[in-house]
Amino acid sequence: MTNTTTARTLDHHDMNRLMGLMTGDEKHGPAATSTLDVLWVLYDRVLRVTPDTVDAPGRDRFLLSKGHGPMAYYAVLAAHGFFDEELLPGFGAYDSPLGHHPDRTLVPGAEIGSGSLGHGLPLAVGSVLGLRAQGLTDPRVWVLIGDAELDEGSNHEAIAYAGPAGLEQLHTVVIDNASSSHGRPGGIAARFEAAGWSVDSVDGRDHEALYAAFTAPHPGRPRAVVARVDPKD
Repeated sequence: MTNTTTARTLDHHDMNRLMGLMTGDEKHGPAATSTLDVLWVLYDRVLRVTPDTVDAPGRDRFLLSKGHGPMAYYAVLAAHGFFDEELLPGFGAYDSPLGHHPDRTLVPGAEIGSGSLGHGLPLAVGSVLGLRAQGLTDPRVWVLIGDAELDEGSNHEAIAYAGPAGLEQLHTVVIDNASSSHGRPGGIAARFEAAGWSVDSVDGRDHEALYAAFTAPHPGRPRAVVARVDPKD
């Protein structure tokens, strides 16, 4: 499969139409729609990666840890020209590259295969360390996780390491749609703050608030943004 480099003409208003082309995974519909605005703002205004630079060493890396229910992710990638929207109706079919969990070897622009809870943030930490080892200190690593993933211990090991290690290139977005079984004492933001992260909590549907939180300076510290979303919206 080759990436398209045609000029993008779609905008956020096209997202419902694009997501409507994908059927067969309705049980994960809320998991997908809860990420839509965060993904749009990242790809439209923040991430330094395009269909032409998906293999460039200096690109930003985006890791979708919340890989179950990836319809919004696929819709945003298609809208930004990473692949043709004609692939969307085949979502989940045996001969489609767009699986129910993203496969980095099949989906243009996908950095990791994901879906199993709790892996994305540790992978993001490792990605930052790998970039540092290569002397690449400009690319940023972004990872999107769900609040329920914070029930997994591997995330807390990553959080506890990244703060003291000063991984400034690391950015985490937590979609808080109140789906976690156990929750976090003091709230999600407090967990990151306790480990020395720069943290903000915003309305996960407010594009301007998301953009401001994503672009706020955080010298010497990793950044976490908790995006609060009502899954019924």
